[in-house]
Amino acid sequence: MPTDVLVLGAGMVGACTALQLARRGHSVALVDRQAPGRETSYGNAGIIQREAVEPYAFPREWATVLDVALKRSVDATYHLDALPSVVPQLMRYWHESAPGRYAAIARDYSRLIEHCLSEHDALIAESNAAQLVRKEGYRVGFRTRAAMDAAATNAADLRDRYGVRFELLDGDALARAEPGLHARLPGALHWLDPWSVSDPGALVDRYVQRFIDLGGRLVQGDAASLQPEAQGWQVRTTDGPLQARHAVIALGPWAGELTTTLGYRLPLFVKRGYHRHYRGGPGLRLPLLDAERGLVIAPMAAGLRVTTGAEFARIGAPSTPVQLGKAEIAARELIDLPEPVESVPWLGNRPCTVDMKPIMGPAPRHPGLWFNFGHSHQGFTLGPVSGRLLAEMIEGSQPLVDPAPYAPTRF
Repeated sequence: MPTDVLVLGAGMVGACTALQLARRGHSVALVDRQAPGRETSYGNAGIIQREAVEPYAFPREWATVLDVALKRSVDATYHLDALPSVVPQLMRYWHESAPGRYAAIARDYSRLIEHCLSEHDALIAESNAAQLVRKEGYRVGFRTRAAMDAAATNAADLRDRYGVRFELLDGDALARAEPGLHARLPGALHWLDPWSVSDPGALVDRYVQRFIDLGGRLVQGDAASLQPEAQGWQVRTTDGPLQARHAVIALGPWAGELTTTLGYRLPLFVKRGYHRHYRGGPGLRLPLLDAERGLVIAPMAAGLRVTTGAEFARIGAPSTPVQLGKAEIAARELIDLPEPVESVPWLGNRPCTVDMKPIMGPAPRHPGLWFNFGHSHQGFTLGPVSGRLLAEMIEGSQPLVDPAPYAPTRF
């Protein structure tokens, strides 16, 4: 059977794009250099964040920026040799985070987040993946009353504007809900709508298996070999050259390299992150974001996963898990972490854009080429809705949401 679409990248976004196309009857080949869901989609905190109606803005408080610059922060750090390439993008990121511009960006962003649960739900049901998912939200824990009060005010504003749900737990209620915590915290904010996943990589695997069951092909290949040809696009695979009328670049943090080769100069940058699992302690019932340290502690099938904030470094640069060391210290102030599972921490990359919105839509100068990347911290959350929107654009059907705010031409 001739292939209609090549989808390059088998992370959550690429897998969902391929699956959404296959569900609509298209012949699709999903191409990656390794097994699905082994990179960014594997390493996140496993939360489908329905409450994340506003993207992560660049900090406007200079004290916070100074802490990062002096490498005193757990939230973020950097490699000095990466600054020449990343600082121009971070300056644009700071510019777009100004209140007036950010308000419009958040409105566009929220229209995607609005559909994250319903689109995941359909794919979870079809993929027999319900046992991986817990639909009880997650908690944000606070070390100071002032931080909790400020977060509660912001949460109430988001509830009023977007309809997201939460409840506040005082210290006693939090201790009852999470008896594994040995620290006494002032309380927590419990976001009620999000879902948590016990194995993020396994959920991607289930979606890919559903794609294969619908007739899709999973092929090992080199996305860098993508090139136009008479009938559309061609890529080299272990099965030989593969052609299709359409090609979708869904390579996450590696999209910038390929799109640059094709002549595009998109304002992309990468945040790296680390995680490690631990076994043997009392654990947690639900994921917990330590709001004032910028780390997440999440119960997973492999153990209790501690994830870090952002590290700015070149893709492929040597691992420098200083942040994870700080995160481990902070996490141990809250809960026991007796036995690390991995001898070497996991390291991955997050694909970011300067205006915090993903890049989705037709490539401006290449007929039949499509972009679906730049989801920052929310590729795991937005994979199904992004895949659906891209599939609808390719086949020319009525899109779920207006795709204009995410178009590559906005740059």
